Amino acid sequence: MSAATGGTGAADTLDDEIWSAIGDPTRRRLLDLLLAEGVGTPTSLSDRLPISRQAVTKHLGVLDRAGLVHATPLGRERRYEVDEAQLARAVRQLSEVGSTWDARLNRIKRIAEQIQRQKNQSQNQSQNSRTDESDD
Repeated sequence: MSAATGGTGAADTLDDEIWSAIGDPTRRRLLDLLLAEGVGTPTSLSDRLPISRQAVTKHLGVLDRAGLVHATPLGRERRYEVDEAQLARAVRQLSEVGSTWDARLNRIKRIAEQIQRQKNQSQNQSQNSRTDESDD
């Protein structure tokens, strides 16, 4: 069972970590920068964002714990790059969730259309009934 359907296994915990990490706009921007540039350090990434190097380091730590990026030591800093397999997994999950919600929304739409048709039929019958009474 997946996190989207209410499971509670170890894989679901990982999924929750991924989605919690991706849910933050700053972390999404960091992922975008790393995807565009291939690699980055907290210093180089903070130069591109309106936040401090320390804040970038904190956000990269969240992404690292979720498995979305990996760090390698580079002198006194760490060099980060995106784990493309984990990101592809997240994209697949998002696609599955999107498909599930599309199906749910289509079902809601069909129900709403059916209710509207019934309402229109009821109104038409009521109008026809009044027209018949006035003809008498």
